[in-house]
Amino acid sequence: MQSELRRLLRKYPKTESLELLAPDMNGIFRSKRIRRNAFEKVCADGFEFCAGTMLLTSLGDIVAGLPYGTTDGDPDKQCRLVPGSLAPVPWANRATAQGLFRFYDEDGTPFHGDSRAVLERSIAPLRKMGLKIVMATELEFYLLDAKSDRPRQKAPRVPGIGRPQLGPQVYNADDLWEVEPFLDDVYAYCEAQGVPADAATSEFAPAQFEINLLHIDDPVLACDHALLLKRAVKAAARKHGFVACFMAKPFAEDSGSGLHIHMSLVDRNGKNYFSHGRENLATPPFSARLRYAIGGLLKTMAESTAIFAPNANSYRRLLPENYAPVEPNWGVNHRAVAVRVPQSDMKNLRFEHRVAGADANPFLVTAAIAAGVHHGIKNKCDPGRMIGEGEHIKLKVGIPDRWDTAIDRFSKSKVLPQYLGKRYCDYYTRNRRSECRQFHNTVPPTDFDWYLRAV
Repeated sequence: MQSELRRLLRKYPKTESLELLAPDMNGIFRSKRIRRNAFEKVCADGFEFCAGTMLLTSLGDIVAGLPYGTTDGDPDKQCRLVPGSLAPVPWANRATAQGLFRFYDEDGTPFHGDSRAVLERSIAPLRKMGLKIVMATELEFYLLDAKSDRPRQKAPRVPGIGRPQLGPQVYNADDLWEVEPFLDDVYAYCEAQGVPADAATSEFAPAQFEINLLHIDDPVLACDHALLLKRAVKAAARKHGFVACFMAKPFAEDSGSGLHIHMSLVDRNGKNYFSHGRENLATPPFSARLRYAIGGLLKTMAESTAIFAPNANSYRRLLPENYAPVEPNWGVNHRAVAVRVPQSDMKNLRFEHRVAGADANPFLVTAAIAAGVHHGIKNKCDPGRMIGEGEHIKLKVGIPDRWDTAIDRFSKSKVLPQYLGKRYCDYYTRNRRSECRQFHNTVPPTDFDWYLRAV
C-alpha cells in the first residue's frame, strides 16, 4: 500500500485528506477521514475501528443483543486498506483521496461480519472446482428534484413549451441529452476512480436511468465497482441539482429500480463453463451445467429474498406485471422472469439474475447467487420448465412478498449458512428483524389518512 500511496501522491501532490470507506451489512459506506500526516502509518500498519460498524441498520443504529455492540462494549478490530483501492475524490472541494478498508480478526483472518469476507467465503467452493466468476452489474436509479419539498422526479420537459413530458418514454434519446452534463461528470468521476462505467439508458419511468458496468473476473472488485458507481452518481447528482435515489420503489405508480447481476463461469482453461461447445446457446438445448446452476438459483431464491430485498420499501417493487420477478422462474430473452438467459454466443453464455433491488448490498447479493449456483451444480438441481421467448406468463407470487415473511424464510435456510456462514446469517436475521420491528412500530401519515375518521 505504501508504493500505491506514493503513486497517488505523485499524481495528486496536493491531497490533504484520505477518506477510508467500508460497506456495512446494508451496503452503506461507513467511514473515517485521516489527514496527510497519518497517510504513511495507515498504509503501512493499518488502524483500529469498531467492528460493530459492519452490523449497523439502515439508520446507522446498533442492534440490541448483537455482538460488537452495547453488550460487549463495541470492541475494535484491526483494519487494513484494500490494495488497489486508493483513488482521488474528483468532486471534493479540497484535494481528497479515498481508500476502501476491511476488518480482520486477532489471528489475521478476515472478520466474519464483513460482507466482503462473506462473499469470499461464498465463492470459495466454486474456486475449489477451478471455476472463476465473470460478472457485471446493472444499476437503476431515479434523479429527483433537489429543490422540491417532497420526493419528486426531475421529469423531462417538452422542448419549447416547458411542460412535463408524459409517459415513461423508455429508451428516449432526448432524456439522455437532457442530463448530459450529469452523465459526463459520472463518467469522469468513474474514470478517475477506475470504475468501468459503460452504457447508460433512459429507463421505464420519467427521470429513471440505468448505468451498466463492464464484466470482470473478480466478483469482489465488481461489487466494489457497484458501490463506487452509486457514490459517483450521488455526487454528480448533487452538483447538478438532483438527488440520486436508489430506493427499490420510490413511486407507487412508476417502475422500481433493480440491481441486475450478469454472471458466467470460466474454467481453468479459460472456457465458458456453461457452454457445451455449440453455437447459438441462447436457444435450447442448454448445457446441463447451466440448467443445474439456474436450478440452484431457483431453489434458493425464496430463502435468499431477504438479501435481494433488504428493507420495507424493497417489497413494494416485487409486484406482478411490473418487470420485477415475483416467482422462481427462468427463460430465454424474457424480462419478466427471475433468471433470464440473454441472447449470446457460446463464449458469452451467461444468466442475468433480476430479483435484487437497487437498494441491496451487492456483496451479499452476489454471495447468495454464488451459493445458489454451486448448490445447483453440486446437487444437479432441475430448474423445471423454461419460459419461452415471448411467452405470456400468468404470474403467481412464489417468493416472499412481505418483509417479515422473507426474514422468516431466511432464518430457516438450510443452504445459505453453509456458504455465508452460520454466525453471519444469524447476525443478518437479527439485524433485519430489529429494523423491521422498528419500521412497523412507526405510525406513518397513511394510518391517519385511512383510519382517523373511518374508525
